[in-house]
Amino acid sequence: MNPRHFAFWPKGMPRHLTIPQTHLFHNVEVSAARYPDKPFLIFYDQALTFSEFKRQAEAIAGFLQQDCGVRRGDRVLLDMQNSPQFVLAYYGILRAGAVVVPINPMNLTHELAHYVQDSGARVAFVGQELFAQMRPLLDPGPGAEADRLRHIIVAAYSDYISPTPRIAVPAFVAAPREPLTAPGVTQWVDMLAQRRAPAPLKASPDDLCVMPYTSGTTGRPKGCMHTHRSVMSTVVGGVEWLRMPKDTVALAVLPFFHVTGMQGGMNASLYNGNTLVLLPRWDRDAALDCVQRYQVGTWQAIAAMVVDFLMHPRIAEYDLSSVWNMTGGGAAMPDAVAKKLQDLCGITYIEGYGMTETMAPTHINPPHRPKRQCLGVPLFDVDARIIDPQTQQELPAGEVGEIIVHGPQVMQGYWNQPQATTEAFITLDGRRFLRTGDLGRVDEDGYFFMVDRLKRMINASGYKVWPAEVETLMYQHPDIAEACVVAAKDAHRGETVKAFVVLKPGARERVNEQDIIDWAHHHMAAYKSPRIVEFVDSLPKSGTGKIQWLMLQEREAARQAAAQA
Repeated sequence: MNPRHFAFWPKGMPRHLTIPQTHLFHNVEVSAARYPDKPFLIFYDQALTFSEFKRQAEAIAGFLQQDCGVRRGDRVLLDMQNSPQFVLAYYGILRAGAVVVPINPMNLTHELAHYVQDSGARVAFVGQELFAQMRPLLDPGPGAEADRLRHIIVAAYSDYISPTPRIAVPAFVAAPREPLTAPGVTQWVDMLAQRRAPAPLKASPDDLCVMPYTSGTTGRPKGCMHTHRSVMSTVVGGVEWLRMPKDTVALAVLPFFHVTGMQGGMNASLYNGNTLVLLPRWDRDAALDCVQRYQVGTWQAIAAMVVDFLMHPRIAEYDLSSVWNMTGGGAAMPDAVAKKLQDLCGITYIEGYGMTETMAPTHINPPHRPKRQCLGVPLFDVDARIIDPQTQQELPAGEVGEIIVHGPQVMQGYWNQPQATTEAFITLDGRRFLRTGDLGRVDEDGYFFMVDRLKRMINASGYKVWPAEVETLMYQHPDIAEACVVAAKDAHRGETVKAFVVLKPGARERVNEQDIIDWAHHHMAAYKSPRIVEFVDSLPKSGTGKIQWLMLQEREAARQAAAQA
């Protein structure tokens, strides 16, 4: 480990972090005991206290164990928008001794099927508006297939909003509870009405806790195995690094299915006893209202959200003086935007860096000395280095190479993927390092900067899009012979998805580019479906027949550069 960054370490901050040797649900018990009547979650003006949260989470755990047959180590899918039910289900699953498998709610049925089959989950929590996508995967009968769901618990978000909310409520949140009577399907309210008591909790810090999925270059999403210990490390580390006061109100606008929102918003607030104001999706009007109404002190936001926030025509009419901390990552914050945020709101945007494989941050900028468009410095007990991707030799300051990390937050490996796990790690100086696949450099002060991505990945508005996965889905179109997906620059999303498509003979007479775009939008999550399609006669290939995606990517970049010249 290079010690250069310790010269800029926050004053009085220990370099080592002692991680609690407890199950994550213990944080629920502690906060409920300390602050029983304090609001934990506020959702469209309806508050849920810490003590009531604990009671409902335990009832969920009891239902999972007694009515769904969930046992220690079982995986349970969680497919919802940010809501009280997401947080309750998350901790109910943990209290049952099971493993949370959080799902992006934008995924469609055939995408969800992979998560069910790969994780082996037999139970799923789903938002009411998403039930139609999950329903085809349910087979509750006695002869049910081994890779099918047995139980689905359906939640209506409107059950947890105020009868007279003062903040505009989206239609999918305000939608009343729909009657559902299908076998294997249980309404959220009916589950709680059972008031099941869970069995005694028997778990260790090294048990699996949560398994978020990431793709990588294979195009097949892989589950990242995280224990209570690795999850706890970034929960506690984030709170300590930012010196978060317990009575600061936090605003949650990043999705909880993603590790950044999950850790920095949901889990950290529960651990620290903070009140958390929830928004299911980004809504700048609602965000401004919440900041002013609840005197929000901290919130996480990606660059695209901050840009939209600052473009609000009436932003100067709101009192934003309570906000003292804003953090984020995923894509570098443009310097002009960071300056405007500082000038207009007096807020210094603190950037960080992490991955699904590391349960959020391995690097954050020191709050007292941040650098712009910078990943920050390695956090507590993290050894981060820059290596040559081919030789695996460590590189000196200033040279570009692959970022590798060793630390307590690094995953155990990929679920049922021993080969992929082996390829993801290397050993240096007796330590196991995760190969991030990101190219970066470290400066003379020990701060890390992103340069490019070694892995083939598109970053669309903060969402990771894996071209191989999109290509696999596109091959399901009856008129597509070949497809290659690359990144295209986009003024709003940063990057967007472009597909080069070779059609089958005769297809051009009945299919145009917009037809392919429309088809993709209906067959895959919106964030990953191609926004641009270009028909070509053939795709460049290597001598072994592999499509040379990099050649197309470089051709697209050159074309865009010429257009801007």
